[in-house]
Amino acid sequence: MWAGLRVVAFIDGCYWHGCPLHTTSPKANARWWRAKLDDNIARDRWADTVLTSRGWRVLRFWEHEDPDRVVSKIRYELVERRDTEKRG
Repeated sequence: MWAGLRVVAFIDGCYWHGCPLHTTSPKANARWWRAKLDDNIARDRWADTVLTSRGWRVLRFWEHEDPDRVVSKIRYELVERRDTEKRG
């Protein structure tokens, strides 16, 4: 039913992916960690760009978001894609 709709959902960890509400900066080895975390964010943006250019709908959520709301958003996108394909 949902196969082939090209919707991908990522649940990003606040620390590892730079959540604007919960991100922190490590004190020990701070420069190395800042570079590592910045690379993670850059890789996320790169993945979004590549997937979008290949026709995927990319959804990103933070680990702290309400799971029911996340599921609702994912389901909405799947239904939209399915209905668009039926019309197209």
